[in-house]
Amino acid sequence: MLPVFMFYPLNLSRFFISLAARGSECDLSFLSGRVLIFAAVFSCIAAFPSDESWAYTSDDPAVLALTEKGLDSLNKNVNAKTHYEVNIFHSGGAGEKALAAYAYMKLRHDPSSPVVQQGLRSALFIANSPLSSDPGGEHSKTVYAAAVATLLLAEVDSIKYRTQLKKLDQYFRKAQYSNGAYGYPGQRTGDVSQTQYAILALWTLDNAGIIIDYKGVAATIKWLLRVQDPSGGWPYQATDPGSGSRITQQNVYLGMALAGGSAVLIAADILQLWEKEEKRAAFPGLPKAVIRYEEGMENLAVPRPEMPVEPILASIKDCDNYIAKHSNDKVNWPYYNIYTIERYNSFREKALGLEANMLAPWYDTGVNYLKSNQANDGGWNGTNQYVTKSTAASFAILFLSRSTQKAIEQAATQSLAGGRELPKDTTKITVEKGKIKGKPVAQELGNLLQMLEQDGANNIEGKSIPDNLKLAEDPRERATQLDRMERLVRGSRSWQARRVACRLLGQSDDLGVVPTLIYALSDPDPMVPRYARDGLRFISRKFEGYGLSDSPNAGEIANAQKKWRAWYRTMDPGYVFLDFDL
Repeated sequence: MLPVFMFYPLNLSRFFISLAARGSECDLSFLSGRVLIFAAVFSCIAAFPSDESWAYTSDDPAVLALTEKGLDSLNKNVNAKTHYEVNIFHSGGAGEKALAAYAYMKLRHDPSSPVVQQGLRSALFIANSPLSSDPGGEHSKTVYAAAVATLLLAEVDSIKYRTQLKKLDQYFRKAQYSNGAYGYPGQRTGDVSQTQYAILALWTLDNAGIIIDYKGVAATIKWLLRVQDPSGGWPYQATDPGSGSRITQQNVYLGMALAGGSAVLIAADILQLWEKEEKRAAFPGLPKAVIRYEEGMENLAVPRPEMPVEPILASIKDCDNYIAKHSNDKVNWPYYNIYTIERYNSFREKALGLEANMLAPWYDTGVNYLKSNQANDGGWNGTNQYVTKSTAASFAILFLSRSTQKAIEQAATQSLAGGRELPKDTTKITVEKGKIKGKPVAQELGNLLQMLEQDGANNIEGKSIPDNLKLAEDPRERATQLDRMERLVRGSRSWQARRVACRLLGQSDDLGVVPTLIYALSDPDPMVPRYARDGLRFISRKFEGYGLSDSPNAGEIANAQKKWRAWYRTMDPGYVFLDFDL
């Protein structure tokens, strides 16, 4: 049994994947009950690597409809009872709520929503608990709960919750076994499932700029390589041979192969093993001794252990072979595994330099499974009492949205913002599918606006926009550009588009955009109000502004908006703020 707060095994009947006559699409055939044979699609990948019939992407209307219904179901079930107790940090109940909040925040990016607020309370409860004094023993869910608390707090605001994130970092340092693994308190064999979630949390902390135990990450990689089964899979509880050749492990199965492979890939990414040596320097082309400083990114100058890449890639190749050979195996914990599959493939894409958004059979299969199992209320019924509707919906949403892939792209964008991997001509930069390109993105502002108005706007970070972009000199064209940016700030569903548009408006030095910037002070995204605040100060030349911290409360926002509206009326006495401005 896998005693995890969100994942419990259930024997279900199989569903098989059969190729249509042209090998063009997976036809889902069900017998009684349902167990998803996720890995079967890997054999399809080899045969049809670029077949356009694998039609789904996370931006597909059908997928977006599934996702929206799932998000609505989280709202409907916000007060639903968790399986485990909420007020005991090691029981798992608080982790269930933090997981739902993370899925909701990742998609709707609204920290004020009841789902996120409830999850934040749980995440803060977890972070502020005495995690190192875990009495849960073999029933402890602390590693999982601490991991999802980390994901949520970093997603909402890694600066505001810095203290709590550093507490969580200290917990993972103390919870790690001497051999590099993670698991239940009092045990030392190592749990592959818990290890993958601990490593995912450390990856999140690292990308938030927090100095983690990089030597500990290297130790985890070495442990995972040692306990990999000769077949290429991984066990649930591992026997560490200490050194030498792999030994036969017990209880090796498909779900743990994906978990172990994911952990290896994520840990290697933390150590930046996929990056070339010259790209790890503080500034490309300059000596390593040159230290780059960026607010909140205190880990930039910290050296990371060197490790050979070849054994890691060989391990992943063996894992791929295991997955292909066990394509007909029964997979328990379908919702836990469907998120693991997305995570494995997302980090595998980066490690192997694959096209990040290529159409993939495994994704189609997962989408079709979730379509077939979506409940009337838009959510997904848990496999049993241990997997609640909220937990099932959270994993389904994270899979459908390709959340790990987007997190990797966002991390790459943050690297770009800090100056890493910039082409020499910084007026010609773009991020495409998580990769930095040195070709023109917006020689004219109109090109950039067109990108922001498209579905891919979430791949563009405000800080990556060149500072010397200028509005058109022609008054009519300039007015059109400002209008388009204002529309994005007021109405775009993409929080990244709102960020970029708000930043550009703030740099426009145009008094007419002030009402929109005042409106943006109450945007649910944590960064948009900061850009709006800074833009208002620049345009007004009131550099002290009207207060407004980086993480203001509702009263502070309302007070600042009131004062800015009063100031604007001194500039334009006849202006009337309409309802949608207030």
